[in-house]
Amino acid sequence: MTQISPASELSKLKTIKTKSLYPLPLRFYGGQLLTLVLLAAVFSWLSRDEGLDRLMTGYWFDAASQHFPLKDNALLDLINHRLAKYLIIALAACTLLYGAYRRNARLVTAALLMGLGALVVGALKAVSHHSCPWDLLEYGGDAVSYPLFGAVPADSGPGRCFPGGHSSSGFMVMGLFFAFWRERPRLAWSMVAVGVVLGLVMGYGQVMRGAHFFSHNLWAGWWVWFSQVVAYGLISTWFAKK
Repeated sequence: MTQISPASELSKLKTIKTKSLYPLPLRFYGGQLLTLVLLAAVFSWLSRDEGLDRLMTGYWFDAASQHFPLKDNALLDLINHRLAKYLIIALAACTLLYGAYRRNARLVTAALLMGLGALVVGALKAVSHHSCPWDLLEYGGDAVSYPLFGAVPADSGPGRCFPGGHSSSGFMVMGLFFAFWRERPRLAWSMVAVGVVLGLVMGYGQVMRGAHFFSHNLWAGWWVWFSQVVAYGLISTWFAKK
């Protein structure tokens, strides 16, 4: 005999299925915490003596003229530094507007997380004492460089160059993961992959110009994803209690 569920239970099931913002399972946060800790250890090791950074930056520096030939390259500046950033910002804005129009909390939250990731990196960059390569003595500037966790020298220069602000514009696309995880998990993880690729490519364009060391961009991606995961966990937990 078919057993009919009480109306109250059916109502609860419907609410669960149609809730627009959902908490992710604890195993997700556990996996991300472990991944972030391991990446922080790897990035710290790579930044310990700036060896990798100098190797990659030196390839784009002309020692004879003491400058970066691509620093003012019009095509690199237009496509990588301006157009790519503006398109991603437009994507975030369209996601926010469309989500608000459709009353889709997932899209709205994802768009806000995109902005949050870039905002966190921008705030960290604003208080950083690390100067950009083109400001350093070894690359024709006047500032003294120092390792990531080293003591800040008196003549560290203008600073405000760590983490990589421009690359965060690409990494912030990872925030779209949270809009698709439940119904389309492959698409959700694809957004993470796209964000990582965009961030690394846009960041490397800045390496070519002498605007950032490569490790600056790795840390930018770390901070973007960390802030997005933490913020979504807090928001979704609060929403679930409503």
